[in-house]
Amino acid sequence: MAKKTLADYQAKRDFRRTPEPTGEGPGPSGAPIFVVQKHDASRLHYDFRLEVDGVLKSWAIPKGPSTDPKEKRLAVPTEDHPLAYAGFEGVIPEGYGAGTVLVWDTGPFLNLTEKKGVAIPLHEAVAHGHVKVWLEGQKLKGGYALTRFKTGKDEAWLLVKADDEAADPQADPVKTRPESVLSGRTLEEID
Repeated sequence: MAKKTLADYQAKRDFRRTPEPTGEGPGPSGAPIFVVQKHDASRLHYDFRLEVDGVLKSWAIPKGPSTDPKEKRLAVPTEDHPLAYAGFEGVIPEGYGAGTVLVWDTGPFLNLTEKKGVAIPLHEAVAHGHVKVWLEGQKLKGGYALTRFKTGKDEAWLLVKADDEAADPQADPVKTRPESVLSGRTLEEID
């Protein structure tokens, strides 16, 4: 299944020129992971990725994730990425997605999605347009919901922090914690 869903990712890249992972290699291992990558492409944004069925389901979040439950953040779906992308930091050359990427946050997550009190597999939750997860990252913790509000060519979702013990309306980790959780570097320090 992962090979099929990575076709769009692979078609958009020339792996002779880009240091990005090809999508070949090991599959899932242990608890599913999430990753948020800060990406200074044509516009600075954050890529929110969840491990689902051997790939990273991905959404671009222009303003980055929030820890305030009252903040709704636009999340635009992008192509699935290989699991190896979760550790990718570097500079993507001219072409699709050109710019610098760092791992802003990562960690395990739990799928909390239910329908009428019954757990829903994550791939079904994504297909139905509503996902609830519990993140255990270094910067993001607690519940988050992704909800599709627009379908079709211009599909769009919202990412919202749950009002739980990890919520903090006063914090703004996007501004106060710009560094990579893997290397400690900022975008300017990655070359």
